[in-house]
Amino acid sequence: MSSSQISRQAQENPGKKYDAVVIGAGFAGMYALYRLRGLGLRVRVYERGSGVGGTWYWNRYPGARCDTESMTYSYSFSPELEQEWEWTERYAPQPEILAYAEHVARRFDLLRDIQFNTTVTSVSFDDECKLWHFTTERGERATAQFCITATGCMTSAPAMPDCLGLKDFQGAWYHTGRWPHEPVDFHGKRVAVIGTGSSGVQAITAIAKECKQLVVFQRTPNYSVPAWNGALGAEDVRTIKADYRRLREEARYAQIGIPFASNRRSAKDDTAEEREREYEKAWAVGGFNFVMAYPDLLMDLESNRTAADFVARKIKSKLDDPRLVELLTPNDHPLGTKRMLVDTGYYETFNRHNVILVNLRTTPIETIMSTGIRTTDAFYQIDIIVFATGYDAITGPLFNLNIRGRNGLPLRDKWAQGPRTYLGLSTVDFPNLFMITGPGSPCVLSNMLVSIEQHVDWIAECIRFMRSRGMQAVEPTLAAENDWVKTVHDVGHSTLYPMANSWYTGANIEGKIRMFTPYAGGVGTYRRICEAVVARGYDGFQFSAI
Repeated sequence: MSSSQISRQAQENPGKKYDAVVIGAGFAGMYALYRLRGLGLRVRVYERGSGVGGTWYWNRYPGARCDTESMTYSYSFSPELEQEWEWTERYAPQPEILAYAEHVARRFDLLRDIQFNTTVTSVSFDDECKLWHFTTERGERATAQFCITATGCMTSAPAMPDCLGLKDFQGAWYHTGRWPHEPVDFHGKRVAVIGTGSSGVQAITAIAKECKQLVVFQRTPNYSVPAWNGALGAEDVRTIKADYRRLREEARYAQIGIPFASNRRSAKDDTAEEREREYEKAWAVGGFNFVMAYPDLLMDLESNRTAADFVARKIKSKLDDPRLVELLTPNDHPLGTKRMLVDTGYYETFNRHNVILVNLRTTPIETIMSTGIRTTDAFYQIDIIVFATGYDAITGPLFNLNIRGRNGLPLRDKWAQGPRTYLGLSTVDFPNLFMITGPGSPCVLSNMLVSIEQHVDWIAECIRFMRSRGMQAVEPTLAAENDWVKTVHDVGHSTLYPMANSWYTGANIEGKIRMFTPYAGGVGTYRRICEAVVARGYDGFQFSAI
C-alpha cells in the first residue's frame, strides 16, 4: 500500500486516536504503558492473548520456568513492589511468573488501557499526517503518533518444522509456545518431543516422569548446566531485599544483566588445577553464572575449550550408557554460543527405562503417519507429539506485524539483508517507531527484565524530550544507523557466537538471512553508550518540529 493510499484510507476511517500504541502486554508492554501513561499520554496496548504476561502467558508446557533467578528476573522500577512480592523458588515456575505479571497489572491499574484478544495485522506510517495507523484482524482501526513494539524476541513467532504427514496424525500435537490452558494428560501415553533447546529440555524432564514412553528426537545436543533449583529460604530473601537497590544497580551495568562476581583473568592464565577449582565453584552455584566463570570464555576458543571439556566430563558422569554420552555431548559449537540451558535432572532423565533418544543427524524423520513417526530406520508409535522447535527469533515477531514506514516501505524489505537499527531502538524511514529489545540491542543475551526497563526508560525520556520542545517525529540518521550496524557486526564477530548455527543467527529458519543480530558487548557497555547518546543531545537522531 502506498503512502497516499494509507493517508486516504485514514481520512475515510481514522479509527480511535491515541498518542501512543504499544503492541504486546508482556513485561515490556506493561512497563511501557506504565511509563508513557506517567507522561500524560493517551496509550492503548493491543494484546493477542486474553491476559497479560507475554511469554509466560503462552509458555504453559510441563516444566516451564525461568532460566534467570526469580529475585533478579523481576521489575526494579518500584521498590514497594519488589518488597511486597514473595517469590517461592530460586527459578520461578511459569504459573508463579504469570501470577506476578497479573499482580503488577492490577497493582498499577494497567488493565483499563489494554485491549485483549486483539491481533494487530498491519502497522503503517502516514507521511502526510505523520501518524501511525493500526489495523486489527477484526478490522478495527486506530492512529497514534508513536508506535512501540513490545512483541518480545521469540514467543510471538513460533517455528513449526515442515513435517510431511502431520495432517494425517490421529493423536494430539502441541507447540511449547502455544500450549493449551487446560492440563494435558500424559499418563499411559507414548509421547514424542521434537527439539532439545531450552523448552525441550524442560518439557522432556517433566513429561518423562508422567508418560508411558518418551521418544526424544534430537538434532543437536546443547550444553546444559544445573539450576540447583529449590525453595527460597526466608533469610536469603530478607538479605536480598535489604540490599535490592545496590544489586539492581549492579545488574544494570553487569555483562548480562545479572549481578555476580567473576574472575578478571583469562582461563589460560590459570593452571589446570586452578581452573578445575573455579569451574567446580561456578558449577556449584549453577545457572548462567557458569559461562561467566572467566571473562574470555566467549572470546577465546582455547579458553572456551577448557570449560567445554569440564562440562563434557560432568555430562559423562550423569549417564549410564556410553552411547548416550556420545549423543548428548555437544561437539559442533563452542560452549555458550548457543543459549546455555539450565536444567534440573535433564541428563539423568535419559537413564530412565521409558526414555528413548533418537539422533536426527543420522536417522532423520521421513514422515509423520497416522499413529506415529517414521525415521529412516525405525517407526515409533506415538500418541502425542510435542514440538519444542523454537521460534523465528528477534525479527520474526516484528515482521508478523506487517510494518510499513515512509513511502509505504515494508520493514521486511528494508531488512531483507538483515536487520538495520540504531541501538536496536529505531530504524531509518520509520519515524516514531520504537522497538523494545530489538535487533542490535543486547536483547536475548541479557536478563530480559533489565534490558526491558532500560529500553522503556530510554524511550519514555526521548518522548518527554520531544514533547517539551514541540518536536513531532524522531528517527536515526543514516550515518548513525550504518555505524551501529557495523558496530554490532564487529563486536559480535570478536566473540565466538557466530561459530554456532543457532537461532541467534537465524540458522533455525530455512531461508532466513544468516546474521548475528544481538549486540554482544554487554548490557553495561550498551547502557553507557545509550546514556552517552542522550548526553550529546541525542546524537545520531534527527527530529522534526510540528
